[in-house]
Amino acid sequence: MSLLPNAVIAAVAALGLGACVGSEAPVRPVAVTAPPAPPAFAGPVLAADGACTEPAPTAATAIEPGIGECDLVRLKGKAPTDVLVGAGRSGREVQVLYAEPGAKELYFFVNNRLDRIVKS
Repeated sequence: MSLLPNAVIAAVAALGLGACVGSEAPVRPVAVTAPPAPPAFAGPVLAADGACTEPAPTAATAIEPGIGECDLVRLKGKAPTDVLVGAGRSGREVQVLYAEPGAKELYFFVNNRLDRIVKS
């Protein structure tokens, strides 16, 4: 058994590793910032029982994306069947259910603004 092949392998390995280390860009510190605060929302909001925390404004005239939670209740003319209030990555998240005869309507709000409607 000869030592020459082992010596050659060790030298090639050392050169290969040295080339990897020498070709890397210098490590630079990265500033870590806190995630941005969720956007604030204004106006009255729904409580878990479906009641508004304040009187609803009369600005909204149609159920469309962007209206407030209490505007929906005012436009529907009756209390919702169920309300789920929670906090998500985007801030305040509310789901409002209206169970109509033969159909269900689910309204999704993010920060007191209607985001989407699902009807089934």
